[in-house]
Amino acid sequence: MSRQYIDCREYPSTMNCSVALSADSESELLDAAVQHAVAVHGHTDTPELRKQLASMFKTGTPPVQAPAQKAPA
Repeated sequence: MSRQYIDCREYPSTMNCSVALSADSESELLDAAVQHAVAVHGHTDTPELRKQLASMFKTGTPPVQAPAQKAPA
């Protein structure tokens, strides 16, 4: 499996979080992303949160420059 990542800089938030996480396995990345979402962003660890985070994973490594933020839904 190729490296995957999730980048908080892609999603608007009141704290302007600049954390990007990457890992060689989806399960390792999911665990790290959930821990970050709970500890830093105040989310609750639920199956829905895990599904949402997993849907945001991208293949490769995070870019050095901050990506453009997505518009709020």
